[in-house]
Amino acid sequence: MYKQCLQPRPTCAAVIAPPALEVESLLQSALRASGRADFASRAFVPALTRLLEACQQEANLSLLGSRALKHDVLRCLRNLLRFDELEESSAELLAAPVRAPVFITGMPRSGTTFLHRLIVQDQNTAALRLYQLVHPDVAHSGWIDSCLRKAAVRLQLALFRLIAPEFHALHPLGVDEPEECTDVIAQVFHSSRFESSYRVPSYSAWLHATGFLDAYRFHRRFLQHLQVHRPDRRWVLKSPDHVFALDELRAVYPDARLIVIHRDPVRVLASVAKLTQVMRNPFTRRIDPVEIGKEVTASWMEGARRIAAISADDPSVLHLHYRWIVSHPMDAVEAVYRHCGLTLTDEAEYRMFRWLDRMHDAGAPPRRYDLASFGLNPRFLRKAFAPYTERFRVELEAD
Repeated sequence: MYKQCLQPRPTCAAVIAPPALEVESLLQSALRASGRADFASRAFVPALTRLLEACQQEANLSLLGSRALKHDVLRCLRNLLRFDELEESSAELLAAPVRAPVFITGMPRSGTTFLHRLIVQDQNTAALRLYQLVHPDVAHSGWIDSCLRKAAVRLQLALFRLIAPEFHALHPLGVDEPEECTDVIAQVFHSSRFESSYRVPSYSAWLHATGFLDAYRFHRRFLQHLQVHRPDRRWVLKSPDHVFALDELRAVYPDARLIVIHRDPVRVLASVAKLTQVMRNPFTRRIDPVEIGKEVTASWMEGARRIAAISADDPSVLHLHYRWIVSHPMDAVEAVYRHCGLTLTDEAEYRMFRWLDRMHDAGAPPRRYDLASFGLNPRFLRKAFAPYTERFRVELEAD
C-alpha cells in the first residue's frame, strides 16, 4: 500500500504537465483586470516568487493543482489592488485602530475552532468569516453584491467537497462561518496555509527564516478594512499558527490578548497529518504519508517549544486545556471574557447555549487515526514532547 501511495495516479492530471506560472505574467494579468497601472507596493513579490518556485519544483502539481494555484494567486492579487483603490479614496481607513484583539491559538486540533465559534456567537465580537476572506472588499459593497459574492463562495465550497470529500468531516466549512487568520496573510503570500495544500519545503523554510512582521502588518490592514462599519466590536481571531509568530503579533498588536489551548500532541499529530494529506491530495500527483508525518511532527515540536517559551508571568496570556473546554464550555467562555475584559451579556449567553445545543444534536462520533500510516511512533512522540506536556501538565490521552 505504501508503494502504491508513492506511485503517480493514472489520471490525465498525472500525465499532462501543468503550465509554468510566472510572477510577472500573473501581476500583469491582475493589473489588466483591475485597470490599474501598478500595485501601491510590491513588497509581497519575493514571497510570491518563492511560493511559485517551490510549487513548481517540489509540489509535483497536478493539472488541477496548477490551475487552483493560479486562480488563488490571481484572487489575492486582485484583492490587493482593490485595497489600494479603496485606500486612495478613503485615506482614513488605515488610521482606524484595531483595539485589543483576542487571538486563540495553541496546539492544532485542540478545540481552537470549537471555542472560537462559540465565543463569536456574541454579536459584540467580530470574526473573520469565510466569504470575507475570499472577497474582503464586501465590507465596502452593497447588500446585493454581498449576496452574489456569498453565492459564488458557496459554489466553490460545493466544488471543493467534490474533489476532497473527506475534508468537510475533518474541518466543516461554511460561507458565514469564522475561519483562520492563515487565509488573511495568504493574501500577501506569507502564510503556512500554502504548505497545508502543497508540498513546498523550501518555501516553508524561507517563510520561518524571514519572519512574519510584514504579514501581520497586512493582517492589521485587512482588519481595518473589514471593521469599517463596526469599529466598536472586539476582534476574536483564531489560528494555531500564531504560535510561530508571537513576537511579530505582539509588535503589531501590543494590546492583544492571547488564549493558548493545550492538548496531548500524540492525539493531535495524526489528525493534522490526515488533514494535510486530504488537502494536498487533489492538487498533487504523488502523496507520501510518511513524509507528511515527519513534516507535521517537526513543525509542532517547534510549535511546542515556542509555546513552552511563553513566560509564566505574562499577563496577556490565558492557558486553557482541551478536555476542560469541551466538558465545561461556558466556564471556558467566562474565563476568556474575564481575561480579555469582555462583558458576557444575557443575549450573548443565550446565543451560545443555542449554538451548543445545535452542536450536540449534530455531533459526530470521535474520529480515529492510524499513527503508523504516517510513520508516527507514539513512544517516540511521548518522549519528544515531554518538556511541553510536563510544563503545562497536559493530560495524556489514549494513543
